[in-house]
Amino acid sequence: MFDPQKVRNDFPALQQDIYGKPLVYLDNAATTQKPRIVIDAVSGYYESINSNVHRGVHYLSQKATEAYESARERVRRLLNAGHSREIIFTRGTTESINLVAHSFGRAFIHEGDEVLISALEHHANIVPWQMACAERKAMLKVIPVDDNGDLILENLDQLLTEKTRIVAVTCVSNALGTVVPVREIIRMAHTRDIPVLIDGAQGIVHMKVDVKELDCDFFCFSGHKFYGPMGVGVLYGKERFLEQMPPYQTGGEMISTVTFDKVTFNELPFRFEAGTPNVADVIGLDKAIGYVSDTGMEEVWKYEAELIHYALQKLQNTPGVRIIGHPMERMGVISFLIEGIHPYDAGTIIDRMGVAIRTGHHCAQPVMDRFGIPGTLRASFALYNTIGEVDRLCEAINLTRKMFG
Repeated sequence: MFDPQKVRNDFPALQQDIYGKPLVYLDNAATTQKPRIVIDAVSGYYESINSNVHRGVHYLSQKATEAYESARERVRRLLNAGHSREIIFTRGTTESINLVAHSFGRAFIHEGDEVLISALEHHANIVPWQMACAERKAMLKVIPVDDNGDLILENLDQLLTEKTRIVAVTCVSNALGTVVPVREIIRMAHTRDIPVLIDGAQGIVHMKVDVKELDCDFFCFSGHKFYGPMGVGVLYGKERFLEQMPPYQTGGEMISTVTFDKVTFNELPFRFEAGTPNVADVIGLDKAIGYVSDTGMEEVWKYEAELIHYALQKLQNTPGVRIIGHPMERMGVISFLIEGIHPYDAGTIIDRMGVAIRTGHHCAQPVMDRFGIPGTLRASFALYNTIGEVDRLCEAINLTRKMFG
């Protein structure tokens, strides 16, 4: 059985006290803490092999290139992609979605076409498509969500039309923890030859992702939500689409030849990686994936499911707490309100008790609008969280209620 106590010492940030109390970190949907092996990998790059990659013939450049491309192969194996050409490094999920919205949009979306997203999306999977539709004079359509926080798929056949050019949906809601039935959405979209992008930012760390088995056309995630560094992310795309998409950004690395008359673009994946890459943090991501793999992903996921079940039951039995969303399947996240207390006020008091949770709309304002609320308190969980920390959260909630009378 997985024991979170055995890994907690690997995370330096968890060893500190906040306001004189041991830190309880329950803001993992925003970003996870980093194990020592990741921190050391990033600093080790700068200490020993700091150099630009791919074009250098000297020793440091060759070692940096080996480490960078080794990380690409690690990501390929994680996702079970067919080839490393289909793995593009970005700054995060947001840039990955912007890349597809811009480049796929230029190649495939035209006036009168449609893009389909869901009502559960993070702003990063809404705004890029709004802009793409505005630029291409296309229409943005939305799969609705019910009172439990589950997508309403009964009318998906009607939402998918001959004008739909792409479907872009999350696999796990960052606001409610809803697990979206992406396999069914992909299956239905593919019956009409419509490609599907999956925002995997919240899902990749809590579930197995096999892009071949899913048969998604694009999948993206951020390193910092997978115990890796900030500023690095991944876009997987099927080669047949990537080959037809124009570059998102231009400049160094993404070119093959340049004259004042014309440019020849580089091959995949470098065509979409303009400029000096974030080598250090890509290496850190490599170590983060290795760390989770070595810890035992299957056991971690089982433990996390048990932990969130305990937390849900505990919060439901805490006086004054209202859970927002009751999806059929939940991962990673519980959003809630405390009766009579604004989320920001409650979050501030809970923080003074050493418990870090997120407050606000979680960059998912349409979700908040659907439930008629300005925001929530959000507790989100990782492999290092414990039952005792859930109890600490509930104690903090009770003390907050007492303080507000």
